[in-house]
Amino acid sequence: MNWSIPCRAVAAGAIAIAFTSAPTGLAKNGDTHVTGEGVEQTVDCNGATLLVDGTRNVVNALGTCWAISVMGSGHTVVADNVIHDITVYGSNESVFFKNGDPVVWDRGRELGMTNRVSHVGS
Repeated sequence: MNWSIPCRAVAAGAIAIAFTSAPTGLAKNGDTHVTGEGVEQTVDCNGATLLVDGTRNVVNALGTCWAISVMGSGHTVVADNVIHDITVYGSNESVFFKNGDPVVWDRGRELGMTNRVSHVGS
């Protein structure tokens, strides 16, 4: 293939624009990971994302979480505050949040599994 100079310039410009216009996230570093089977843990979200993976973990998330992502099965997560989103994969997951108005994406339910994601009183 023989690319002309103008075509190369347009292609390079398009690639440069794609990289420079990437959206910036508002989340912060220091995500908290809880992984295992039957783990009971209280964590401070500290404004970052909480990721829970495994089976039958019970997590109390204090403070403000940017987001919560739950994967696996049988988890129970109770969060003080969630700012951005709650994403649930897997089955028989329970995620409760006391404050905030996060976007909820229940991927497990989309695939026919049963999960609970609810706002509860503080």
